[in-house]
Amino acid sequence: MSANEAGENRLAAETSPYLLLHKSNPVDWYPWGEEALARAKREDKPIFLSVGYSTCYWCHVMERESFSVPTIAEAMNRDFVCIKVDREERPDLDEIYMLATQVLSHHGGWPNSVFLTPELRPFFAGTYFPPSDIAGRPGFVTVLASLAEAWRDRRPDVEKQAASVSDAMRRYLADQGSSPSEGSAVPVPVERVLRDMERSFDSRWGGFGGAPKFPTPANLMLLQEVAEADAAAERMLSSTLDSMARGGLFDHLAGGFHRYSTDAEWKVPHFEKMLYDNALLLEVYAREWERTADPEVARIVRRTADFLGKEMTSPEGALWSAIDAQTQGREGAYYVWRREELKEALGDENFGFLAPLFGFEGAPFFEGDRYVLHMPQPIGDQAGRRRLGSEELWAQIRPLRETLLEVRGRRQRPATDDKILADWNGMGISGLATAGRLLRDEELTHRARAAADFVLARMRPESSPLQHAWRAGSARVPAFLSDYAFLIRGLLQLHESTGENRWKAEALSLAEEQQERLGDPIGGYYVAAESEDLPFRSKEIFDGALPSGNGIAIQNLLTLAEVTGEERWLERAGKSIGAFSSLLEHRPEAVKTLVVAARRYRQTAARVSEVGLRAPVSGAPFGLQEESKRTISAELGVGPAAEEGWRSFRLELEIARGWHVNAPFGDGSVQQLNVVGEAVEIRHLEWPAADWKRLVGSIEAIPIYEGRIAISGELRAPSGSRGRVIVEFQPCDESRCLPGASLALDLDSAVELAEDPGN
Repeated sequence: MSANEAGENRLAAETSPYLLLHKSNPVDWYPWGEEALARAKREDKPIFLSVGYSTCYWCHVMERESFSVPTIAEAMNRDFVCIKVDREERPDLDEIYMLATQVLSHHGGWPNSVFLTPELRPFFAGTYFPPSDIAGRPGFVTVLASLAEAWRDRRPDVEKQAASVSDAMRRYLADQGSSPSEGSAVPVPVERVLRDMERSFDSRWGGFGGAPKFPTPANLMLLQEVAEADAAAERMLSSTLDSMARGGLFDHLAGGFHRYSTDAEWKVPHFEKMLYDNALLLEVYAREWERTADPEVARIVRRTADFLGKEMTSPEGALWSAIDAQTQGREGAYYVWRREELKEALGDENFGFLAPLFGFEGAPFFEGDRYVLHMPQPIGDQAGRRRLGSEELWAQIRPLRETLLEVRGRRQRPATDDKILADWNGMGISGLATAGRLLRDEELTHRARAAADFVLARMRPESSPLQHAWRAGSARVPAFLSDYAFLIRGLLQLHESTGENRWKAEALSLAEEQQERLGDPIGGYYVAAESEDLPFRSKEIFDGALPSGNGIAIQNLLTLAEVTGEERWLERAGKSIGAFSSLLEHRPEAVKTLVVAARRYRQTAARVSEVGLRAPVSGAPFGLQEESKRTISAELGVGPAAEEGWRSFRLELEIARGWHVNAPFGDGSVQQLNVVGEAVEIRHLEWPAADWKRLVGSIEAIPIYEGRIAISGELRAPSGSRGRVIVEFQPCDESRCLPGASLALDLDSAVELAEDPGN
């Protein structure tokens, strides 16, 4: 065994927190790479491949029960070349060998335990194995001995099994995109998918199917896509989002969502917290706030964003990957409460007040004597029983919640996986930028900028492609499809929120790199670039815990077409949609993100056929720029020339009913009304008094202009110049802000003023 002076194996040189958890195992672990694969071929030994991740509960159990036991490690080292992989660092390997496990055992999960020939063909697989035989289930020791014997004494049978599995995997991967057609001819089976979702919808508790229940952002995103036009979709969406936010899935003390619910009521979660869940749900809830203006939805958005800021953000502004579910081997130990703990922290009176609100009024329901905090009833119902408003009740809850959070903070915290992944950070950038725009919170937008700056500066080295993972000062592993898809999406959302063209430029550059490295000539994208250590090249098409990489990538192509006015992006989108036409026709319920992409492609293509594809002004999304301009009309009046050519002017603006613009105020961190000259000097601007209002979702009152206002000042144009006065603004209503826009008023067309415009 190769070990360093501290008795550690090769994994001690890795940066992955998951791999480092195994550095002191007596197993002669290798990371995936040439050294391990060459040894397997040289010694003609089978490979034991173990795939997991740092917050995987059963991965930890198998590490303690088997990989830390010297006698088991001795058998592993003697008969196999042992390779450990972090699935979050190598999603390409994870996808290929999870498919192998599903082919061999008809189920999957992590840890994923796969046995391969030296040529990387799988012949046996499973997930967690107990160390010894139990209840008819073979233990890991039995599995090791049986497979070593088969390799030694029945090699032809093993090779035949490996060939059969490889053929099945190859056929499956080939079928994923085997019937390309024109994008315009691809079905858009939204109705069929919605009716399928209705059949599995839990009308009592929200969500789909029974226990366990997952957030599944692809479901929620499809429902949001059509909620305004489909009452059933709206009902399923609002019920699910409400139940998830009130259940134990949401951390009611610190904010943020756990991984999934172990029960149908969303009450008892699996306690790990993943960046991808929280980033995607942040955006989903922000868009729900835009749709409903429900203050409870805004509260979930802010508390999820607060959680990400406090617990999952690096000092440089990037976002960490995950927080473990267990502490000292116990699932949920950091989060759950015994009755006596709650009484000691709150006192009898406050215990009685908070118990019905946070779900610890009845008998304990977790591990016999513990509670998971949740909200059995909506806050409005609880407030009504007390003859209070919701905000009044929250004001009473807040100090008690802070007390419990302070007490919980004294416990040993679960471990944090602090590696930084390009794709998950892309999700975070998108969520923060969207929430910042819709809630008019510049701090969230600033955090999205910081994460984007980190990924682009540290994970895209010069003359190298984007990298997938960063930790301990170094970036590693060339990017996968999900990295490009979600990072491009995040940058495009940041561009929409800020109007800053650098984010669009970076998105365009990454889209070209994605096409070059991962593009399939028939359409769509492979998960990874070609590599000798990958037996198959797959495409990420089906939705799972994450929306599919190809579905997001196609949606990005449509957005790029709209923000650039270039038809090549629309053509690529159509070709990619066409590549998956068979799946859209026969299995649309499994590819909801592709269904959304197909729907948007159909809409965009129809619009282009009518009006053409034009790049919008200032890079704003197609159509929104014109909507911005329609919210304000302007008229310019100019007085006669006076001393040194200066002329008085009066600018009258009519802001459409229901809209407002931000008055000049503070540090300028949000876009404010501004007046500038083009080939014109402007001075002595006089602004009308603003209305200070606390808008829905705002923390403080802000100065705004509504209705009709007038701005006066002086201007001077050089002799012979055809100057213009430019009005810059960003219109907002009670639930959204449109892109920043501008109106140009020619001096030649100005109305002549006979009097001082200030009168």
